[in-house]
Amino acid sequence: MSAESIKNPGGFTNPEMPGYVGFANLPNQVHRKSVKKGFEFTLMVVGETGLGKSTLVNSLFLTDLYPERNIPSAGERTKQTVKIDASTVEIEERGVKLRLTVVDTPGFGDAIDNTDCFRSIIQYIDDQFERFLRDESGLNRRNIVDNRVHCCFYFISPYGHGLKPLDTQFMKMLHHKVNIVPVIAKADMLTKKEIARLKKRVMEEIEANGIRIYPLPDCDSDEDEDYKEQVRQLKDAVPFAVCGANTLIEVKGRKVRGRQYPWGVVEVENPEHCDFIKLRTMLIQQLQDLQEVTQDVHYENYRSERLAKGVASNRKTAGPTNSTAPSAAPEQISEKEKILQEKEAELRRMQQMLAQMQAQMQQQHPQ
Repeated sequence: MSAESIKNPGGFTNPEMPGYVGFANLPNQVHRKSVKKGFEFTLMVVGETGLGKSTLVNSLFLTDLYPERNIPSAGERTKQTVKIDASTVEIEERGVKLRLTVVDTPGFGDAIDNTDCFRSIIQYIDDQFERFLRDESGLNRRNIVDNRVHCCFYFISPYGHGLKPLDTQFMKMLHHKVNIVPVIAKADMLTKKEIARLKKRVMEEIEANGIRIYPLPDCDSDEDEDYKEQVRQLKDAVPFAVCGANTLIEVKGRKVRGRQYPWGVVEVENPEHCDFIKLRTMLIQQLQDLQEVTQDVHYENYRSERLAKGVASNRKTAGPTNSTAPSAAPEQISEKEKILQEKEAELRRMQQMLAQMQAQMQQQHPQ
C-alpha cells in the first residue's frame, strides 16, 4: 500500500489546496435535496372585487389558476358573503417544482356593511396554524403538508385618495398573523405623478396606524453593489403599483404581455409602466425569508398563545374541588403537576424566544 493511499483512503482526488476538507460542497447537497423535495408556498390575495387579483396572480406565475371560475353578476354579488377559495397548482421550471396554493377571498369589501367581512379570513389563517400545530404534535411528522399562509397581497383601490377605513382595520387585524405586502391595483389607471402621490399617502397612513407590513431584509455588508441597489429599489417601490394581463400583443415586432388602449399599449413587464417586475422579483427573491418569518414569528406567536390557553385551562381543571368529590390518587395528582410544570416551562421558553426575536426584528427594522 502506497503512502498516498494511506493519506487518502477514499481514493478521491483533491482539487483544492492542502488542508481542504470538503464541507464547502454542503450548499450543493442542500440544493440537490431541496430541488428533489420541491417547495411549498401559500399566497393569499385580498381586495375588493374588480381590482384584478386573479389576473395578477395568473400573470405572476404564467398559469391559469381559475379555469372553471364562475363570475357572479352584480345582483348576485349583493347577496354574496366572504368566501375562502383555495386553488393549488404544481409548477415546474427547469426541474424545480413549486406547489403553489393561492387563497382568494371573493366577496371581501363588496357589501354595504363590511364590519365582520374579515372574520372568515382570520379564521382560515388560524385554522391552518392549528392544523400545522396538530400535525407537528402527531406521529407522522415527516409528511406534514405546510398550508400556512406565507404571504398576503392586500390590494388597494386606485380610485381613492389613500386607505379606506376597511383597509386599515383589516391590516391591523392581520399584521401579527401573516406577512402583508400592500399592492396598488390597476396602476394603468393613474399617471406617474398620481402613483407617486398615492404611494406616499398610503405609506404615511400605514405608519400613522402602526401597521407592520412585511419588511424586506437588509443586505449584508459583503453583498455586491448591484444586489444592494436592487434591494433598495424594491424597498422604495412599496407599495407596489401593478397591473396584470395575460394577453400577448405585438409591439414593434416583439410579443409582449400587456393591455391595448386607444393611446397605446401598457406593457406589464416594462418597469417604466408599472412595478410588476419588482413585485415578482421581491416574491421570488424573498420566498425563503417569507416562509422563515411565518415559521419563526407568526406561527410561534400563535403557538405560544395556544400553549398559554392550554396551561390556563389545565389550571382551572386542576383547581380545588368541593369536599363531596372523591379525592384523586396521589399518583394522579403528581402526574398532573408534572405535566403542568412541563407545559409552563415550555411556555416560558417560547415566550423568551419570542421576545428575543421581536427585539431583533425591532433592531433590524426600527419603526
